[in-house]
Amino acid sequence: MLNGDPVSDKYPELIEVMKYIRQNLHEPLTIEQLSRYAAHSPFHFIRIFKEQTGLTPQYYIASLRLQKAKELLMTTDLPVRDIAMELGYQSLGSFTTRFGRSVGLTPAEFRNSAAHAAEHLRQLTDAAIWHSGHERAPGDCVEGSFRTEIPFEGFVMVGLFSKPIPDGLPDYGTLVRADNAFRFSGVKPGIYYLMATTVSWGMQARDILLPDMTLRARSASPLVVRHGERTPHQELTLRPPRFDDPPILVSLPLLMEMFYLQQTGKGSGLPGPR
Repeated sequence: MLNGDPVSDKYPELIEVMKYIRQNLHEPLTIEQLSRYAAHSPFHFIRIFKEQTGLTPQYYIASLRLQKAKELLMTTDLPVRDIAMELGYQSLGSFTTRFGRSVGLTPAEFRNSAAHAAEHLRQLTDAAIWHSGHERAPGDCVEGSFRTEIPFEGFVMVGLFSKPIPDGLPDYGTLVRADNAFRFSGVKPGIYYLMATTVSWGMQARDILLPDMTLRARSASPLVVRHGERTPHQELTLRPPRFDDPPILVSLPLLMEMFYLQQTGKGSGLPGPR
């Protein structure tokens, strides 16, 4: 998947494992169990799973459980403790800590954020918000543009992440119109994963909070930023989601709010050069 091709093209058995994981998130899932399901040795299973997804099986399972937690918080009245227990967390504290680190909000804050998602989207319809507003910071830069397989009316959230999954705030992030280029300046040397997703102007709050059907894109390979060396221009293709895409864990309304505060000078905004 890191090369942009669907997992099923090379390892269709991994798609079957992913389906099995999704259907059994409430059960303990061991490497031995999953590797037998894939008809591979544990060592080979872990190797090809990480090769194709960028994630270990354990990390993938934990990410899907957090995605399920977001869904339960939005669609049920279950207490947070019950959701944590249902998904196999040993304590409410460990669940709350992990959720907050990945989503950017506590479970209770995420559940309550539905009331504000529509307002954040409305604020971003103001054309004056979409000014560049930032001088070029010293250091290296990453820049690129978008093409899209399906036309849409809205904006793109794009970020540089330290992991191959939108888990937690990006190291560098911004929002841009789909027909605009993006640029991150002052990027520290390192290895990054460039990923993007879309928000349409007519989206409902629930779809923003649980972005299962948003268009998405990622760089063909991890980006290596080296001091003083030019990073090639990145052209990202926004496409419909695939079954093997990792879940988007970070809260999109949170990113929208941070961008709005940044552009209006009312807050520190999205992560970037400091």
